[in-house]
Amino acid sequence: MSGSVTAGRGSVRRQVRIARSPDEVWALAGDPARITEWWPGIVAASVDGTTRVITTASGIPMPETILTVDRIQRRFQYRITAPIIREHLSTLDVLDPGDGTSLVVYAADADPATMALIIGGAAGAALENLRRLLEEGS
Repeated sequence: MSGSVTAGRGSVRRQVRIARSPDEVWALAGDPARITEWWPGIVAASVDGTTRVITTASGIPMPETILTVDRIQRRFQYRITAPIIREHLSTLDVLDPGDGTSLVVYAADADPATMALIIGGAAGAALENLRRLLEEGS
């Protein structure tokens, strides 16, 4: 995990290599409604246009605004709009190294900085779970 903290803001980036094609990975990770299948601790997700509401295992609903779902670049971006976070942007990229595998990169930028660290920790576990599901699931 890499990260930085400046003036109340925090940035964290996590990544994982998955032995599946970028299109296979994107089909799961790039679908905003399917986050419950691979992100531990998220038990429900509803999507209505550019709004997604995820529900954590503790029952807390977290509203989000979907900013980007780019199937060509395989990029998904969203902002958490819950009042506990002043500012947030997360980006998920599914990259093609050209060898039949995928490099999945998740970056989070948030204020307060502690939220970026929390999201980054959860993202690391989620990416490992995504890898396991896709590699061991076939």
